[in-house]
Amino acid sequence: MGNCISAWHHDSKGKLWSDTIDRQIGEDSRKFRKECKVLLLGSGDSGKSTIVKQMKIIHQNGFTKNELMMFRPTIYRNTLDSAQAIVIQMRNINVECVKPVNRTFAERIIEYRVERTPDFVFSSEIAQAIHGLWQDPIIPKVMGCSNQLYLMDTADYFLTEVLRIGTPDYTPTENDVLRARAKTTGITKTVFNMGQLSIHMFDVGGHRSERKKWIHCFESVTSIIFCTALSGYDQVLLEDKNQNCMQDSLNLFESIINSLWFQHTSIILLLNKIDVFKDKLPKIPIEKYFPEYTGGPDINKAAKYILWKFMQANQARLQIYPHLTQATNTTNIRLVFTAVKEMIIQNALKDSGIL
Repeated sequence: MGNCISAWHHDSKGKLWSDTIDRQIGEDSRKFRKECKVLLLGSGDSGKSTIVKQMKIIHQNGFTKNELMMFRPTIYRNTLDSAQAIVIQMRNINVECVKPVNRTFAERIIEYRVERTPDFVFSSEIAQAIHGLWQDPIIPKVMGCSNQLYLMDTADYFLTEVLRIGTPDYTPTENDVLRARAKTTGITKTVFNMGQLSIHMFDVGGHRSERKKWIHCFESVTSIIFCTALSGYDQVLLEDKNQNCMQDSLNLFESIINSLWFQHTSIILLLNKIDVFKDKLPKIPIEKYFPEYTGGPDINKAAKYILWKFMQANQARLQIYPHLTQATNTTNIRLVFTAVKEMIIQNALKDSGIL
């Protein structure tokens, strides 16, 4: 009988101790889940800011009408910049529009300016001119030389939608906002919840002039999300015409992943713009820019090759979680970030010593 009482006493103390540990783990876990610091890194035009917009759509109930309207000047500039870049490229390669009326339109497009005022409305006449230019039979030839000019990957979207954008009462849609492009300067902090997890995501400018500011974000990082544009294999940097975009991204990734700051940090690698990559690959061979590649126009082989190039840079042997993404596709990003969430939680718990 005494043995039974003693056993019960020890079991009771053991359970009490176990409950105390469980409670402490729960408290530590909740504390840790209150804030996880995630750095969003990558070269300029890799899609980082689009990921931030998707987080707002998925985790913060999207954009209000006033917030959507704030993107209108950027969308106007994106549309005009794209049309003007095409006209300039036509001049560079000594071609003209097939239709005479579009030659007149081209001159008007070059002369037009978007004013930096909140109440500015895009000219419907210029919208018609851009629409006419975009429909001209010469355009496929001009676009075939896209690696010789800087043309944002969403140019065809805005040029196709230009008549809607040129209406007086135009209000941007979420799709428009996701495709709007503006250079990120400085550091932008976005806070949102993923279940019980509070994410503090820092989006830092990816252009070379902005990278010196990154160092201030490096302390106490739970995870890094590194974006690279698969479609950049044939492009050059806006700020350095002699530097291939993909090679610049590889160099940047190598410097980050082997940094002493991130010896115990897991890396989420987003191989972004898979949609643009898929369209471009049959027209512009990768081997022209990366001669060692031998997989031809097969998108799976090409994506695996680029992933291999990034994995080769991992001399620190950090854990890398790669994902193929289309940042403008909300469904795709929602699925990817379901997996990302679990990885971030695991990292947070490991860093705290709970796991």
